Amino acid sequence: MDIVNIVKKHAPITGDQIAEMLNVSRATLRTDLSKLVILDYIDAKPKVGYFLGKRGTPDREEKLRLLEMKVGDVHGVPVIIRETTTIHEAVVSLFLENVGTLIVTDADGHLAGIVSRKDLLKVTLGNPSASSMPVSMIMTRRPNVTTVQPEDTVLDAARKIIAQQIDSLPVVVPSASGQPVESWKVVGRITKTNIIKMLLDRVAEE
Repeated sequence: MDIVNIVKKHAPITGDQIAEMLNVSRATLRTDLSKLVILDYIDAKPKVGYFLGKRGTPDREEKLRLLEMKVGDVHGVPVIIRETTTIHEAVVSLFLENVGTLIVTDADGHLAGIVSRKDLLKVTLGNPSASSMPVSMIMTRRPNVTTVQPEDTVLDAARKIIAQQIDSLPVVVPSASGQPVESWKVVGRITKTNIIKMLLDRVAEE
């Protein structure tokens, strides 16, 4: 992409000038220039020279950066409770942390499930004895929990959030060797708020 960068910096620029900057012959560049024009990274006008095409514009570059953004770059700190946490304690954590979902782990710190504000509301309404129950009795268990990993793209995470109609996803990594294949350590959570904040930060940079 050296040619695209040169065109971006010096446009309009002739083929001879590009060749001189790259210390090659004009003939050597002919095929590369043609390919870049066809792919719309650069464009050309007779007697004017080369300039950026639609795929080489800053908007296009920004879009590509957003598409490549990883979950590990934007996820937040997970709000974790244990399977043995009571529903009363879970409700307190929910409001103290101001979140909509709590991530549940087992004694070894592996993902066991999630419990949402809706789950807690349903079990506590009209059930005075529910407060002493462990969250393991009402949580959505791990096989049914949608997760992402740090190397997944933010776009993939957003798609999962929309498809599942949820507010957040646990961010997990495989456990150390010797653990069961399906054991996942929780390293974060990505939320609608994380994604919106990332977009706002990008806009503010421009």
